[in-house]
Amino acid sequence: MEVSPASASTHSRLTAFQVLQSRDPGVAKRALAVRVNGELRDTSCEVSATDTVEPVLPEDPEALEIYRHSTAHLLAAAVLDLFPGTKLGAGPALKDDPKGGFYYDFLQEKPFTPDDLARIEKRMREIVKQNTPFRRVEMPREEALQKFSADELKCYFIGEKGGENPSFYTLGDQFIDFCRGPHVPSAGRIKAFKLLSIAGAYWLGDERNPQMQRIYGTSFFTQEELDAWLQQREEAARRDHRRLGKELDLFSFTDEVGSGLALFHPKGALILHLLQEFLYEELFAREYQLVRTPHVASSRLWETSGHTAKYRGDMYPAMQFEDEPLEYQLKPMNCPFHIQIYKSQPRSYRELPLRYAEMGTVYRYERSGVQHGLLRVRGFTQDDAHLFCTPETLEAEIIGCLEFARKVYATFGFEYRIELSVRDPENHAKYLGGPEVWSLAEAALTQALDRLGLAYTRVEGEAAFYGPKIDIKVIDAIRRTWQLATIQVDFNLPQRFGLEYIGADNRPHPPIMVHRAILGSLERFFGLLIEHFGGRFPVWLAPVQVAVLPIADRWNDHAAGIAQTLRQAGLRVELDARSEKIGAKIRQAQLRKVPYMVILGDREAETGNLAVRTRSDGDIGTFSVGDFIARVTQEVQQRVITP
Repeated sequence: MEVSPASASTHSRLTAFQVLQSRDPGVAKRALAVRVNGELRDTSCEVSATDTVEPVLPEDPEALEIYRHSTAHLLAAAVLDLFPGTKLGAGPALKDDPKGGFYYDFLQEKPFTPDDLARIEKRMREIVKQNTPFRRVEMPREEALQKFSADELKCYFIGEKGGENPSFYTLGDQFIDFCRGPHVPSAGRIKAFKLLSIAGAYWLGDERNPQMQRIYGTSFFTQEELDAWLQQREEAARRDHRRLGKELDLFSFTDEVGSGLALFHPKGALILHLLQEFLYEELFAREYQLVRTPHVASSRLWETSGHTAKYRGDMYPAMQFEDEPLEYQLKPMNCPFHIQIYKSQPRSYRELPLRYAEMGTVYRYERSGVQHGLLRVRGFTQDDAHLFCTPETLEAEIIGCLEFARKVYATFGFEYRIELSVRDPENHAKYLGGPEVWSLAEAALTQALDRLGLAYTRVEGEAAFYGPKIDIKVIDAIRRTWQLATIQVDFNLPQRFGLEYIGADNRPHPPIMVHRAILGSLERFFGLLIEHFGGRFPVWLAPVQVAVLPIADRWNDHAAGIAQTLRQAGLRVELDARSEKIGAKIRQAQLRKVPYMVILGDREAETGNLAVRTRSDGDIGTFSVGDFIARVTQEVQQRVITP
């Protein structure tokens, strides 16, 4: 809605808040920020008579990020009150981050302690009670650099991101920091927050720079929401894949091998094998062709693909050997290799679509501050695929990818939500390719989703410069979201590598390339599965499916025979022949989260039957050996999801 000219003539200067108040005082009171001509601004900003002003309310998508960014500034203001002389680094809100809703980096000699967090939180509440306003200050770049010349951190942000008139925000007498905003009108609008932890972080993520102290926190619009999140966080800690990975002997990291490089122990490697086996089964059913590519490639390949220019900071340094003129680099992506296979011979439209798939291991230099168990590592394997198709077959290929993803996620019991990222409708110039190919690709993605009846959110302006995409985010057992599948249309790489096929008109045409991953990183997906199931893997994935537990040593030979029979039937079995009481053996099997326990004593030896327990239901009765094998085998074949 535009500002009323009549109102503008009455007041020489109107703020966005005054405009909202004139329309609806209730909305004005609830507004956290505004959109002025589509741009996010503070409610205190001045507007003209021709500006369109709309409120940002708590229920709007942008609201929580603004709210949490403001809480981060509230944290920094409290720190400066309590620890004068502290220098401020970055303080962003976080999206879908398990560590919390925001953080702020601080540079000071004395380490923060848990007691300090309590003091800081108390001071934050005092500032909230005072309802201290957030104020935006702008000044010319040179004036700002001179004013903050003693603070090299602020000067860096001013120089790199400030533009000609950098903006700053104040909160109280001590706090002022570079920030583009917007923020909530005052600290009194922040109702529920909690400081969570302290961590180390290098300035700008570079180990050569000074180490700062990072305080994580979160905030919500109500105390009830915060309490629910904290309860979820406690449950997440119980399911933490790093702790369970050690307890269940699945994987480890060592300093000798290097940071972010996982070692999978026999049980963990077996689960990864079973995951890949499942994916291969689905790939072959969908007429994918497997390829295999090297772990290193000439730097020339990465220059042609554009990875060197765009991702140099995430790639490992180039290597040179003997007198070879070429340098080599560990691969950060698989796609240029698949392109080389496509280029290895002339292609006809009759061959397309071609679907190349690979469990390809890639390497990216993740900074130490962002590594997190299996969820963020430096070497990982992608369930990668690249589809080369014609405009006529693009929609069908996207449908195939979506159906593939649906099948996989249903197998693990995941709910999910879908986002469709398309061009910014106001700025087509920043995208590669003409409007006709973009319209084709966006229509194909949209129609594929609609044909399958899938709900999705359309996100304008989030497409990559080289094509639109579909992202699928799964929801785990404690309602956290994880970005997994990506179906990305790419006009860029076929052009950069000069890919062609001969069409029905006997003329060359560039193929359309689709990047497709379902699980993404297998390591990250493994970590997700551990937390989703709390280590209680379904029978088909459990590294040990059955624990055979003799009640006394005299039944060890009988138990060994039963274990061998179950193994011959294809089950994964461990025999616990220790001289321990049966209660201790059952507890150990429960701790190792084994789905089935077979108890053997006098009665079972006499009858030849098995007394069976499950990890969830306890004693479930007596089974013949054949019936028990049939039960477990059916669960494995059907990939039943068991608690």
